Amino acid sequence: MAYSAEIKRQNPSCFVFLIDQSGSMADVFGGGEGNQKKADGVADAINRMLQNLVIKCAKEEGIRDYFHVGVIGYGAQVGPAFSGALAGQQLVPISQVGNSPARVEQRNKKVPDGAGGLVDQSVRFPIWFEPVASGGTPMSQALGQAKSIVENWLTKYPDCFPPIVINLTDGEATDGDPTSAADEIRKLKSSDGEVLLFNLHASSQRGNTIEYPSNGEGLPDKFAQQLFQMSSTLPEHMRTIASQSGMSVNEGSRGFVFNADLVAIIKFLDIGTRPSALR
Repeated sequence: MAYSAEIKRQNPSCFVFLIDQSGSMADVFGGGEGNQKKADGVADAINRMLQNLVIKCAKEEGIRDYFHVGVIGYGAQVGPAFSGALAGQQLVPISQVGNSPARVEQRNKKVPDGAGGLVDQSVRFPIWFEPVASGGTPMSQALGQAKSIVENWLTKYPDCFPPIVINLTDGEATDGDPTSAADEIRKLKSSDGEVLLFNLHASSQRGNTIEYPSNGEGLPDKFAQQLFQMSSTLPEHMRTIASQSGMSVNEGSRGFVFNADLVAIIKFLDIGTRPSALR
């Protein structure tokens, strides 16, 4: 059965996140409702996701390296996008991620006050990834870097749970058709199945969000259709997670969300980074 390999320190898996850092990421979500720029929201979501992965891998003796993580930014330039001590590294064990945030901010979080209300509580929020919005959208080049990273990984861990590549973008590629680069990633495989490529469209336009479709019906343009075709079908356990989260999915559902706001981005990252039970 595919996508069932144990994830353990001797046989870890990896995530590669491709983050659009083009100039349009300076726009706000949802056509101006609220004032958070897409670049800021995506950075917060990625940092929160990294923190959750660290917590998931934390045991009494320390952080176990169940995963290695890469973050590739693409905009004015294409390359590793970690900040601080991890800057310039393509793929990093999760223990190094946990031990090396660039900095830690104090954020306010709403928590129950015990009397039916909410109060602000100050919490520590580690930062590994900074918001950037500059240049075009060289998605094909970013997918090429992801392919190289994943190929090298599979030579070391041929029996791993298949690597997962997650591409977050708000615009059409400016360096040619990315379809063939996406196809090359999805053709890579471990003994447990093909590499998974998921795509998320972060919009600044008002409109309906389309989550995990099984066909291209209702997608409004060629670019949305292209991202849908580039996306892998969700494995069964991820469909179960999505269904338990209240989403409508079926056997043909793909790892693709169109016209996503910040809430959809957070849910997408949560579902896409829960590959299987850890050992």
